[in-house]
Amino acid sequence: MNEQTMSRTANTFGVFHPLQPLTAEEIEVAGNVVREDMGDAVGELRFETIDLKEPPKSEVRAYKRGAPLRRAARVNVYRTGSIGVWRYDVSLTELRVLSKREFPTERPMIQLEEFLEIEAAVKRHPDFVSACCKRGIENMDLVCVDPWPAGSFGGSDEEGRHVSHAFCWMRSGPNDNLYAHPIEGLNPIVDVKTLEVIRIDDRGLMDVPKAEANYAKEFQEITRNDLKPIDVVQPDGVSFVMEGRRIRWHDWDVLIGFNAREGLTLHDISYAGRPICYRASLAEMVVPYGSPVEQHARKNVFDIGEYGLGKLANSLKLGCDCLGAIHYLDCHIADVNGGVMTIENGICIHEEDAGILWKHWDFRTNQTESRRGRRLVISSISTVGNYEYGSYWYFYLDGEIEFEMKATGIINTVGCEPGHPGPFGTEVAPGVLGQIHQHIFCARLDMSVDGDCNAVIECDTVRLPMGPENPYGNAFRVEETALKNECGRPRNPQAQRYWKFESRERTNYMGKPTAYKLDPVNSITPYHDPEGPSGKRMGYIYNHLWATKCDAEQRYPAGEFVHGSDGSGGLPDWVKAGRVIDGEDIVVWHVFGLHHLPRLEDYPVQPCVRTGFRLMPSGFFDQNPNLDLPSDVNKASCKVSR
Repeated sequence: MNEQTMSRTANTFGVFHPLQPLTAEEIEVAGNVVREDMGDAVGELRFETIDLKEPPKSEVRAYKRGAPLRRAARVNVYRTGSIGVWRYDVSLTELRVLSKREFPTERPMIQLEEFLEIEAAVKRHPDFVSACCKRGIENMDLVCVDPWPAGSFGGSDEEGRHVSHAFCWMRSGPNDNLYAHPIEGLNPIVDVKTLEVIRIDDRGLMDVPKAEANYAKEFQEITRNDLKPIDVVQPDGVSFVMEGRRIRWHDWDVLIGFNAREGLTLHDISYAGRPICYRASLAEMVVPYGSPVEQHARKNVFDIGEYGLGKLANSLKLGCDCLGAIHYLDCHIADVNGGVMTIENGICIHEEDAGILWKHWDFRTNQTESRRGRRLVISSISTVGNYEYGSYWYFYLDGEIEFEMKATGIINTVGCEPGHPGPFGTEVAPGVLGQIHQHIFCARLDMSVDGDCNAVIECDTVRLPMGPENPYGNAFRVEETALKNECGRPRNPQAQRYWKFESRERTNYMGKPTAYKLDPVNSITPYHDPEGPSGKRMGYIYNHLWATKCDAEQRYPAGEFVHGSDGSGGLPDWVKAGRVIDGEDIVVWHVFGLHHLPRLEDYPVQPCVRTGFRLMPSGFFDQNPNLDLPSDVNKASCKVSR
């Protein structure tokens, strides 16, 4: 196809950057190409994902605005009735299949559309209905079944299947909080592909808690009125400029992406024209639970790799989810049939005050200099069953990048004998138990600090022994070690360990490599045995930083296909190659998280708990980059007399 046709195709799709996520039209085109190749006479073909196949970095670096674009999609499809996934690369420019590969033993993510199919299959099964009747539950319309991934726990009747191990609750009325009424000991096992109920595990009767615990406004008898409104007003408009999916704010330049698995992604991040990070995303999240009780020991869900954070993204609401002068982006992904699913207002963009940026009072001259900080916020919120996950990327005036995860929603509840919760959780209401668990995230950061030739430096603070070099016992310093080959490294709090990502091509004013640093302040200790059935599947959690040579096919730390996985094909395997990373194009993977023993205050709906990380310039600039900010005084501020 000639350049004129390619250019016309790209413009028809409304694409003006090679990393822009697929448009609705492109998703439809990719779906049609694959459907034609696979054949779908009986309607058994289903689509897991249709995402942008990102072009090589060389093409992106060489791209000039308005130039012809070659666009391609990566498509994962499967058929109902049996396991197996086909991966396609599809040219959207030439409307043809570029490559096709079958993975006959792999299983796709559970799709949003399949949640209710699984629930319906369970609720019409006679053994399940009988088990509910034994517990005094006769109205099946009030019963709720949440499909969880089953992990890899063996069992001959589960082998060779795509299995969901489900948990059950009930409502007392149409809008009642179902998680207040766990049906303990009743766990359906379902084949996701055939919707066959393999078996109903009934571990004995336990009373279903009857007390309601509702949080919705319709159930609140009193609403307080002592809090006055806080309005965020920008009378002169916002300071950022959008060009499609590209945003420019202050000295920042970022391309905003989105896909069904990772959700919000960021690309080609630069400050004042200098590259910092080529691609940043939350690549995986696993939630291991701590109860050894048989049905709960299986709870070890990969919320990104087994469900998809993007597929479950919310449509955000102005003045509630997002406050102030807001710009929204719609998000287009594929539905299970290969059509287009549009999440309106799936991404929120706004500015907010960030407090004092810098200040000093000279007591000799009585002169004060102070500058106010602000930050650009790019966010998305996803609901995975009972939990909400808010992904917030912050860009600060001084060159800092922060990722914050806000976890809210409802804790996963199980039943217990009232007053006897056992040692593995907190009884948050009579007969309702919240189990100890962790949320372990992994960010994938394709660093490009002043170019693609980077290095990873491990920085430990050491105390010198008293002696000639430390006569007063006060000396301590930072020792730096370059990581030469691919590896995984733990956090070392005793050494105040952090990592720097240095340029091997540019130096600063003092002759040192320009760099960014990562301080792992929210790393957590995993408690699953790495040789256990769940521990084997999440090997990436046992280090807090992994460093690999950039490979476009190494995208997810627990592997491409996580359902029923054995733990192979992820970070622990990749680093065994031992490729050189000093002075190479590198990817770093940061593992951080939340350690959560539920509190009474987390019930019936959990206030936000937060975790995340910061990337801070460390010799990237020659001095404070914000000396040029105006010394404005906010004239809208006022004194309050009471």
